[in-house]
Amino acid sequence: MNDLKLHDAEFKFAEIVWDNEPIQSGELAKLCAQKLGWKRTTTYTVLKKLISRGLLQNENAIVTSRVTKGDVLQYESRTVTDKTFGGSLPSFIAAFLDGGELTDQEAESIKRMIDRHREDRR
Repeated sequence: MNDLKLHDAEFKFAEIVWDNEPIQSGELAKLCAQKLGWKRTTTYTVLKKLISRGLLQNENAIVTSRVTKGDVLQYESRTVTDKTFGGSLPSFIAAFLDGGELTDQEAESIKRMIDRHREDRR
């Protein structure tokens, strides 16, 4: 799947699906009214749009995702890194850390992620 770009409202909607799937479409509309202040028609319009893009599915009034939240977050992260930093993760990290503080715990967590990534590639 090439385009996993979700606008803010679409992402909030997808989060409701991810957190509650499988979910009946009527219940989804109720949750969107409560959490997003949407009318039922807005919910169904966004649902239809995300179904047409292949991100969600609605079979027998049961809504489920076809992509994970992790897939979308990974896509967004890579898009930002590619667009803004020429695909350079070190440049992204340097910009992220510029002027900010990184706790020892955060640094250790990042180190463990890198170590796991290296081990997985072997």
